[in-house]
Amino acid sequence: MNTRFAPSPTGQLHLGHVAAMVYVWGLAARLGATVHVRIEDHDRQRCRPEYTAELRETLDWFGFVPVNGGRWSQQSEHDDRFQSALALLRERNLVYACRCSRKELEPLPDAAERRYPGHCRDLNLPETEGTALRVRLPADSIEFHDARHGRQTQRPSAQCGDPVVRDRLGQWTYQFVVVVDDLHDGIDWVIRGDDLLPSTGRQLLLARLLGRSAPLHYFHHPLIVNPDGTKLSKRDAAAPIAELRGQGLSPAGIIGLAASRCGLLPEPAPRRLDDLADLFGRWTFENLFHQPYRFVY
Repeated sequence: MNTRFAPSPTGQLHLGHVAAMVYVWGLAARLGATVHVRIEDHDRQRCRPEYTAELRETLDWFGFVPVNGGRWSQQSEHDDRFQSALALLRERNLVYACRCSRKELEPLPDAAERRYPGHCRDLNLPETEGTALRVRLPADSIEFHDARHGRQTQRPSAQCGDPVVRDRLGQWTYQFVVVVDDLHDGIDWVIRGDDLLPSTGRQLLLARLLGRSAPLHYFHHPLIVNPDGTKLSKRDAAAPIAELRGQGLSPAGIIGLAASRCGLLPEPAPRRLDDLADLFGRWTFENLFHQPYRFVY
């Protein structure tokens, strides 16, 4: 079994990232899975080398490193595999150029994202500078099982429409590169936050278009959120890990703090990386964390 931790170097790490690490390494220990660490630095506008260096140093400090034969990798070094995947989709006549701006997408009622209505789908536009590339998705609904949420049904054509695989600046998009990299690394257990649950159906369809036949297993864990219920993010006032380290907290202390915020522990108490297998061994997937936990500053 293979899983991965895939952070983006777009800012300093905070407690929400540590919670994600706890889930990945803890569940991997329980499952006996290999853990790969993939730095998702495909976004050249937001990712910075200094954040990548800090991310690597912080993971080493915690001991959250590849295990059971896992590997470090950086998405910015994977251009050849992305080009090959794009060529495969082209051969199947699934790629087309799009000149639409975000403003032209259709806002859906009560939805956090906008749906692409297919303006350029059949226009046969030339691939010129400033055009994006999209992939034609079938109108199918897709079913999958999440170890926490149970059976899920999504219809990506109604959620988002045809996804962009390369944007107007020539950058690869998250929805595309995560699928290609997961296929390349043989990932069969995806452990990640609830905010990415809506992306699962479109990623499964992309994987099928690229030839994946093996089933994928999912566990979407709850998020540490702000007092108002919004996701804790790098843009918030969340204390970065560097600040917690400066206050004298040890790796075990910060891991225990994150575990308590996730409901894994009743109160903050130091937990080493080696303790995570026992921590997760006490839970069944059916009773794993049905609500997000609030992080109050």
